[in-house]
Formats: sequence, C-alpha cells, structure tokens
Amino acid sequence: MLHLIGMDTIINSFTPISLDQMSAVKLMNRVDTKFVTTLPRLQQLLEMARHEYFMQEVDSKRASSYSTLYYDTPRLEMYIMHHNGCLGRQKVRVRHYVDSGLMFLEVKNKNNHRRTRKKRIAINEFNIEGDEKREFLEKHCWWDVDSLQPALRNWFDRITLVNKGMTERVTIDTGLRCHSYFSGRDCALDKAVIIELKRDGNVPSPLLAMLRRLRIHPHGFSKYCMGTAVSNPGVKQNRLKEKLRYVDHLITGDSL
Repeated sequence: MLHLIGMDTIINSFTPISLDQMSAVKLMNRVDTKFVTTLPRLQQLLEMARHEYFMQEVDSKRASSYSTLYYDTPRLEMYIMHHNGCLGRQKVRVRHYVDSGLMFLEVKNKNNHRRTRKKRIAINEFNIEGDEKREFLEKHCWWDVDSLQPALRNWFDRITLVNKGMTERVTIDTGLRCHSYFSGRDCALDKAVIIELKRDGNVPSPLLAMLRRLRIHPHGFSKYCMGTAVSNPGVKQNRLKEKLRYVDHLITGDSL
C-alpha cells in the first residue's frame, strides 16, 4: 500500500465503522456513479469528508487488499458488450478479500435502468469448477458455463466510506495492477484513483458536493474493461480511447 504513504494521519482521523455496522448498507441493488482522479486530489477529498463519513475498519486496518479474477468467453463477449455501451450487460468474477481470506463467485448485472444487481456465493478456490458453482452460474449467467475462461486478474487496495446517514457507501480503489490471460501482459494503473459512489436510488449525497468543489466529475471506469484494453492492445477499444487518454494523463502525471 505504498501509494497511500503520507495519508496515514487523514485516514486515521475518520471515525471507524465495523463490518457488522455496515450490514445496513450492503446495497446489492443500487445505482453506481464512478469517478477517476489522482492521489493528491484523493487526499483533499478525504480531508473534506472526514466529518461526514465513517471509514470501514477490519482488524485495526483501514485499507484492505483485493484480488479479482474475471471470466469471459473466448470472444470476450462480456467485454465487448460493455465496450459497445449495452445497457443490459453482465460480468462473472471471483472476488478475493485478501486480508480476511473470504472469496465469492459473483455474477454482476447492470440493467437498462443503470441499476446494478449482484448475486454471489462463497467459495474457496479461484476456479469455477464443481457442482455448486456450475448450478449457480447456470441459474444466473447468460452464457454457456463451459465457454467461460479466465480473462483478466487484477489487484488493488480499497478504502470504504459510509455516510453518517447510512444511505450510501463509497469505495476508493488505489494501486490497481492487472494481468491479461489472453495476451499474457501485465499493466499498472496504480496512479489512478477510482471512486465509486453506491446509493440505493438518488438519495442526497454529501460526497457529490465535495467532488464538484474539487472538479472531479463522473467518469465511467470499469476495472475489467480498462485493464483488458491496456493489457491487451489487440482488442476492440475505439469507444474507450477518451478514457484511455484520461488514464494515461493520470499515469504519466500530466496536468488534467
């Protein structure tokens, strides 16, 4: 978590919230809004938010490590649907919460009303083999289970905030690294900060006003799609070019 060095004071100034206390804001059926910014802007945002938000703490740790393995078809149909802007789309992934050791097989859908619905089951291996996993995927996945194969793996660190009204959750991801199983290439997007505001509908959000003050505007960012485009240059990516340029500015340190 070297990218968060220098932020210890501000991170530790937040009032902690436990996983049990956060159970009221799971938001499995939600509206998501994403933003992409830099580490210096993140520090400014945290300074503004510390009196309005709790910060998740697990075993005395505020930042948690994650790893995700995304599955797709040989033609990368899930990636292509997202790239093409299809409002009804799906992702299949295994999410590993590194610090706790918990692991889930997840099917994540976004419908044509831009609402996100997620189904998941607890598992103990990254693969999707076995009767229980197959039954789960056959029930929830749009594609033939036998066609699914590992597509991209990523690693990142996450800070999670909850507003004091307990109506929204904010995840802040840093240190993103990826590996493509299709190209065999690795990529680092570790200077980009991905902020995701998760609300059950359009409830008032203190964070939105703070983001506007910092001129951090909504900017869609799929860790799967961006990781795939950067680590696998041969894939279709013409509709991602503006986002790729923006992320390149963040990585190279150019002014925005």
